[in-house]
Amino acid sequence: MSHTDTDSTLRGSDLLGAPFDSESTLGWPGSRYAPQKVREAIRWINMRIQDGQIYQLEDDTIHTVGNDLLRDLGDLSVLPKDTEATFRTISDAVGASLQRGRSPIVIGGDDSLLFPVARGVHDALPGRIGIIHFDAHLDLMDESAKQGRYSQSSGMRRSLEMARVDYADCIQLCERHFNFPASGRFKHEHGLAHISAREAIRLGAAATVQRALEHVAGADHLFLSFDIDAIDPAHAPGCGAHEPGGISSDQALEMVELLAPHCAAMAITEVNPMLDVRDTTATLAAYLAFTFAVAGRNPVRRRAVAG
Repeated sequence: MSHTDTDSTLRGSDLLGAPFDSESTLGWPGSRYAPQKVREAIRWINMRIQDGQIYQLEDDTIHTVGNDLLRDLGDLSVLPKDTEATFRTISDAVGASLQRGRSPIVIGGDDSLLFPVARGVHDALPGRIGIIHFDAHLDLMDESAKQGRYSQSSGMRRSLEMARVDYADCIQLCERHFNFPASGRFKHEHGLAHISAREAIRLGAAATVQRALEHVAGADHLFLSFDIDAIDPAHAPGCGAHEPGGISSDQALEMVELLAPHCAAMAITEVNPMLDVRDTTATLAAYLAFTFAVAGRNPVRRRAVAG
């Protein structure tokens, strides 16, 4: 066996659980139980680190990751009946992690958490903040009588309202099928880019990531938001809503690996252990988080487009 030893200069990631699903106004609630299940799976992966190194089979490489690669800070204090207070707690925790020179990974929770994590990045880092948003849905609803203003359908809309988040610095990936006409009109009126799941599958992981990075090249820092329903329910059955035609688990892992060196923070949302099959989806989420941590490079430096 041949391999190359690499020193990744990784700063390391903070794992933050956010067991909050009170804004699951559509689909199935239950993502509040995800942090515990994902954490259990991560512990199994962590066991493979020996003397600060881990071997990755895809590139036949031993990576030097240190002994503090993925530091578990436990679950944040959430208030199921107080969305505003919960969001502030999450934003503050994300900002504090970044200010410590770490790369926060938030495990939700429902996808309303896209906004408070994005706000934490926005408030902690200078310059233009871009968002790479994996999801089966657009999450561009402004407000509705049924869902309110901060539901799982509005996270991207609220994030785009922040002062240093520009539409040109954001892109949505793996959205598919049918959505609210108002969201479609909003997307077109503001020039918000997207690569559908069907197109991403046709392009392949590497070309999809390259196209996404070229689009957001003007941003100084990027936040990677990953709703697990971007992945086909055949690979991720434990999620808040099933949308057929998504990307595979391998495609998702490759895209996260390629994007991680360019991103300051990550959120993984909508993993629902109540609907999972033998912890398949929670385990996949754990690998997404671990892959992000291993592949990450100096999360607060200015990015350069790959290639």
